[in-house]
Amino acid sequence: MNPPKVTDIEYIQFLIAAQRVYTCTEAAQCAPATPHAPAHDAFVRLLHRQPPDTAALWQEVRPYVRPTTGLLVLDDTTLDKPYARNIELVTRHWSGKHHQVVAGINLLTVVWTDGTATLPCDCRVYDKPLPNGQTKNEHFRAMLTTAKARGFAPQFVCFDSWYSSVENLKAVRGHGWHFLTRLKHNRLVNPDGHGNVPLSTVTIPAPGRQVHLKGFGMILVFRIVAPDGDTEYWATNHLTMHAIERASLARQCWTIETYHRGLKQCCGAERAQVRKARAQWYHIVLAVRAFVRLEIHRLRTGRHWYTTKTMLVREAIRHYLSHPTVVLDATA
Repeated sequence: MNPPKVTDIEYIQFLIAAQRVYTCTEAAQCAPATPHAPAHDAFVRLLHRQPPDTAALWQEVRPYVRPTTGLLVLDDTTLDKPYARNIELVTRHWSGKHHQVVAGINLLTVVWTDGTATLPCDCRVYDKPLPNGQTKNEHFRAMLTTAKARGFAPQFVCFDSWYSSVENLKAVRGHGWHFLTRLKHNRLVNPDGHGNVPLSTVTIPAPGRQVHLKGFGMILVFRIVAPDGDTEYWATNHLTMHAIERASLARQCWTIETYHRGLKQCCGAERAQVRKARAQWYHIVLAVRAFVRLEIHRLRTGRHWYTTKTMLVREAIRHYLSHPTVVLDATA
């Protein structure tokens, strides 16, 4: 059997350099002009050849994380596929970007952050048609189990209210970890031993208040009022947390939203024009690995992802201006 003409590293480098179009056809057209240059079919076969596995992602990011420090932040995002009609994995999901339900692929990621670096360590695709696939909460707990097996012992595990079910909270506690999450205003708590009441009816001072969460146990709750009047409830099983520490951790939690933006805008995660689930999933994994390279480069040089991609274009323009291969003359 002949060896493949394209490797995953070559596809990752294409994702880093590409600016607008991330198709297999474009990848083939960008390949070096050699006698045995790969055709677009070689890139298509690459996406279909590899199984959906994130082991390579972990091996690449492992040297740069400190498993016993920092935070693990888990969240999902919707990769927009507004015109998809026959693409597998595309179902309807809520989008925080559009503030409505849209067609797309739901990607769950766990990132490690120390406040400076933001490094994805694991990811899963939520295949909505059940019972064949897992629910979001099952993916959540599976990623926690995987992180534990890889030696993680983070200071906190952070996630939003979607994943704050009692079963998930017990899963975090079962690993011996602390969590920081948001709770809905109607969660039932027992503040004074006289019965469960909705969280929104409980008086919570600025330093926080210890209450008993129904089905779980004692937690510390903070009430945050945003400038627009919106109210959020943050909760942790670290009962001695200070309000200043909570605010610092909440800012670090936001790094996963920055990661989602970089993954989509700089790595083409939602722009694969393939239909099969296997190909879509592997393209997403390779896009995540491309983001890791951009992030490591940022940490080493101080250049942001957008600056790095712009520099690639500048180099191409500079080379063209010095050695034009195509002459465009409007007066000809």
